[in-house]
Amino acid sequence: MYTEVANLNFSSNGSVDDPLSSLDQEWNEPPAKRLSRTGHHVMSVFLGSIMVFGFINNLVVLILFVKFKTLRTPVNMLLLNISVSDMLVCLCGTTLSFASSLHARWLYGKHGCMWYGFANSCFGIVSLMSLAFLSYDRYSTLTVYNKRAPDYRKPLLAVAGSWLYSLFWTVPPLLGWSSYGLEGAGTSCSVTWTSQTPQSHSYIICLFIFCLGLPVLVMVYCYGRLLYAVKQVGRIRKSAARRREFHILFMVITTVVCYLLCWMPYGVIAMMATFGHPGLITPILTVVPSIMAKSSTVINPLIYILMNKQFYRCFLILFHCKRPSSENGVSSMPSKTTVIQLNRRGHSNNVAVTPKLSTGANHHPHTVEGYGVIPGVCHVVSPPKKLSTQ
Repeated sequence: MYTEVANLNFSSNGSVDDPLSSLDQEWNEPPAKRLSRTGHHVMSVFLGSIMVFGFINNLVVLILFVKFKTLRTPVNMLLLNISVSDMLVCLCGTTLSFASSLHARWLYGKHGCMWYGFANSCFGIVSLMSLAFLSYDRYSTLTVYNKRAPDYRKPLLAVAGSWLYSLFWTVPPLLGWSSYGLEGAGTSCSVTWTSQTPQSHSYIICLFIFCLGLPVLVMVYCYGRLLYAVKQVGRIRKSAARRREFHILFMVITTVVCYLLCWMPYGVIAMMATFGHPGLITPILTVVPSIMAKSSTVINPLIYILMNKQFYRCFLILFHCKRPSSENGVSSMPSKTTVIQLNRRGHSNNVAVTPKLSTGANHHPHTVEGYGVIPGVCHVVSPPKKLSTQ
């Protein structure tokens, strides 16, 4: 089914005397050795599924944000950023590789390949960094007791920072530090992993460390500390914290495992293609990790939306699977809030974990601090109703 694929990466050191039209014609020609027709058809099926379901899943997320006011919390701005970047990947990247797979060759020339490589890398890094910021936000929110009103400044700074950080690492190939070129079966583009120049090697090493390894370390550290804090509370209030501990443990394991399954194979194959022997990486070893990385656009909404009780309740209401329990969507009884506070002592390495329960007017009646979950019922944005006085 699979045969050897030719090295079609465009070299930035190519002759400047070649006309642009001849370059585009060369890029549009099918490679001499590539995937079989059946292999391209199978690949197009996977890419088409990722394109459709990734777009639909993230579109549902955007509709939920627009329709339900209770979802517009500071931490959920990061979830919105992830959905926007994933949707852009489906629209600006996956569509091009899907169409090229149907024709068994790259259809959009050199400039189209450069755009594809830049857009996919940029939007992908935005999503990955948002996941890392989200893990830190969950950890810091859960372990720091704060009675102030919701602060949108830090999440919005994190959103802006994720885009600036991504641009910082994806623009250099357009300026000469490495380059973007065809990869795998010749129907998608990325960084030129097989280029043997010192500039390309240095860029790939930096990209691997700061755009893959660093987010993994941040997520592992933050979620590890979060689990430790929840376990400490479980020892104090076993009956009340057991369900929350299990829920967070399951979400943490799912998050880290899916993150590693989607992106680590692609990173490992890229490093092998860069520093391994020529011909070591076969087409199936380049195609499969690429598809797995693109599948994160489908998986992210499922993990961060459907596994979140707040989003899940609003999702059921949106599709008329559940009715609000009160007329205006807000329950009259405030819910208890559990907050874990880690009190660091000045001259000791010990960490004291103190569970605190807070109720009353200082907190939104449907917000559970630290867990990012609103146990109250979601409600649609509507004009406030006047309350009659007795």
